[in-house]
Amino acid sequence: MKLKMIVASAVMACTVAAHATSWTGYTYSSVSTTAAVKGMTRISERVASETDGDLDIKIHLGKTLQIKSSDITQAVGDGIVDFAADYFFSGNVPIARVLNLPMLIENDQEWQKAYAAMLPMLEESFAQQDVVLLGGYRYPQQVFFTTFPIDELSDIEGHKIRVTSPEQGKFVETFGGLPITLSGSEVPTALERGVIDGVLTASAGGAKKWHEFLPNNYRFAVNYGNSMIIANIDSFEDLDKDEQATLRDIVADEGDKISAEFIEDEKKQMAFQQSKGMKITMVADGDAQKARDLLRPYWSEWAKENGPQYEQALSLVLKAIGK
Repeated sequence: MKLKMIVASAVMACTVAAHATSWTGYTYSSVSTTAAVKGMTRISERVASETDGDLDIKIHLGKTLQIKSSDITQAVGDGIVDFAADYFFSGNVPIARVLNLPMLIENDQEWQKAYAAMLPMLEESFAQQDVVLLGGYRYPQQVFFTTFPIDELSDIEGHKIRVTSPEQGKFVETFGGLPITLSGSEVPTALERGVIDGVLTASAGGAKKWHEFLPNNYRFAVNYGNSMIIANIDSFEDLDKDEQATLRDIVADEGDKISAEFIEDEKKQMAFQQSKGMKITMVADGDAQKARDLLRPYWSEWAKENGPQYEQALSLVLKAIGK
């Protein structure tokens, strides 16, 4: 009888082990204390708890795997990793860049409406990369941090500004600046050597690491930056329906929490950076309207240049936000 019980227990243990699924997760961020990484860690912990260990996701920080930041979506689609947060997805899913057009989306309410309008198109575009779009989170608006005094947009004329997209580059060029594209790891050295004179980022984003090089902050919001949380389509479809639903629900909940935590951290980092001597300047009268007037024609030009699907995406967003 005892032998039968031992055998039965062993069979049950093997059955449970066979059912358990282990995923490799990855995030572009290499700093474990950021809201983004904390959120991804919570997703992993909650998924393990709420599936009773049937789905285990091990999150790897940026640079700990041989995956370039620009290749994360492709790595997920290829099954190199099963799950990831990707901030640099637009190279693989360029239609998503409509959400990052300068001066198009100017507040949280507009973002929510625009994202909802774009979601079916985004899901289809990620699916074409063999990826399931599960959710995401948003950084605070991207503003100017500079080595030179800046009190209004005209002050960037002739200065080299690090940007993270061609759309940000267009904004900088519109006001006479020189856009430079660099990876985040290159920024400190570039600032020290004068290769660049400033960056577009958030207080809770790049400025959290680079603030000692950047004594000036002009709070003009050019656009939003966002990250997508994604999974390999085959890995996702191998989960049972309950596990899929649990994962989606957790990602949706934690994505909102990450976005909210970034907003709170933005305030804290602004106060901290100011206490360390950073000059923080609010938006000059007339700059916002001037930028809207100058950048509005660019939205249509950008969409037309990229093709009918982009024109459709822009039309959806404009209708959603009433512009």
